[in-house]
Amino acid sequence: QVQLVESGGGLVQAGESLRLSCAASRSMFSIGRMGWYRQASGKQRELVADISSSSSTDYADSVKGRFIISRDNAKNVMYLQMNSLKPEDTGVYYCTAVRLGNTYWGPGTQVTVSS
Repeated sequence: QVQLVESGGGLVQAGESLRLSCAASRSMFSIGRMGWYRQASGKQRELVADISSSSSTDYADSVKGRFIISRDNAKNVMYLQMNSLKPEDTGVYYCTAVRLGNTYWGPGTQVTVSS
């Protein structure tokens, strides 16, 4: 089992930055791929970025060049640095982790970007 808790969401204006954190309940050295998803109201959940156990990364086209995903296995925390935020980045952000073939989800954190 892996429990995940996101933090760092909030209300910001367009152009500002936020950093989301995802704390894992067990050593991240035993966790494989991790990622961030988001879900806007009335829309499907979408992948924002993910990072492998060796820290290779992938991003949705809509956030490339603005968001940076990273993980600190020693601290059991994954991050999402979000810069130049846009109103369309608004949504609930969820972190995920894969371990032993199972995918775990956090409860989510709300990000709201006003124009």
